[in-house]
Amino acid sequence: MPYSITEGSKPVLGMIHLQPLPGTPFHTEGSFAATLETAVRSARALDAGGADGCLVQTVDRVYSVEDSADPARTVAMGLVVNAVSQAVRPGFQVGVQLMRGALKASLAVAKVAGGSFIRANALVGMTLTAHGMVRPDPHDVMTYRRGIDARDIGVIADVDTMHYSWFGGGKSTGEVARAARGAGADAVCVCHPDDDRTLELVAQVRRSAPGLPVILGGHTNHDNAARLLAAADGAFVGTCLERDGWGGEIDVDRVREYVAAVRSVRS
Repeated sequence: MPYSITEGSKPVLGMIHLQPLPGTPFHTEGSFAATLETAVRSARALDAGGADGCLVQTVDRVYSVEDSADPARTVAMGLVVNAVSQAVRPGFQVGVQLMRGALKASLAVAKVAGGSFIRANALVGMTLTAHGMVRPDPHDVMTYRRGIDARDIGVIADVDTMHYSWFGGGKSTGEVARAARGAGADAVCVCHPDDDRTLELVAQVRRSAPGLPVILGGHTNHDNAARLLAAADGAFVGTCLERDGWGGEIDVDRVREYVAAVRSVRS
């Protein structure tokens, strides 16, 4: 379905973290079937718990900094996203993220396999990562998006998170958000381990790019969700919903509790 955020809806988007996929260095032969089945169970738990969507994210341990993905990896991601989209109710938003910078492959998977948005760890500027410098090419990405008729696939761009910071300084988070919007982002993503700093990042985006939706990229939990989402427009939520911590399967009761905390700030 087409990507959208209704004002005041505060969508809860659960993270579905995948084990290393085929075509990546740390993939375990024969593990893909279990990875797919776990992803589907987690998506159903999110759906049953009242979440508004999910982000299917690769966790392959090491990543290319180029906008490219091994064909086997792209096919595997497409199979997972298609299975997830078939397992949830109509209207449940399914996001795609082939880490770290495979934006065109993510768009292709979303368009073909039933996704509605992608998360772009870097859309504008540059960011230094443990795997090297990511140098995005928004012109190339948006040309490809148009070429495959994927303008209905939303792009949520990180502008100040654990995955992205503007390399070299000189720009505020709000300025980066404005640049991302100019490059075609439909929403931007911010987060910080300190709640007060997160609120300031949201405020910076509001000042510099009025009307641009702001999604929290992490560090929310059952205790701070209501406070942070009173300011932001939605959240990607992972660890606090997963059994056994980060990377575990989603627990439906934890989803229900988180959604209940957010409900008080929805309009």
